[in-house]
Amino acid sequence: MRSNNRIRRLSADGTDWLWSVRHRHPDCREVLSLHRAGTRATLRIVFRAGPGRAIGDGYLPGGTAATGSHHLNLHEPGVVRRFLDEAGARGLLPAEPGDVETDGWALFDAVVAR
Repeated sequence: MRSNNRIRRLSADGTDWLWSVRHRHPDCREVLSLHRAGTRATLRIVFRAGPGRAIGDGYLPGGTAATGSHHLNLHEPGVVRRFLDEAGARGLLPAEPGDVETDGWALFDAVVAR
């Protein structure tokens, strides 16, 4: 059985990205991390459960981000690519070394529509 927590590679527009999905605590959240290969620049797209929003928390499979009408599997490369494209379109991709964190729900509807 393969591990969904492993670091994977995605090439987009001539840039290699390393990505992974993790479930984190103490405030239960799903985190999609996108790290530009060869740099120390990382974008963390964070999903927290709330009214009308669910994440993989034992009831749903790990890596799930869902609203009442849509769900995304954050372990699928196509979904990750759509988040990468949307983050790039909004100027969220870090240019400098360090971690940048953004709310995944702010990107969710645009990614579903892609």
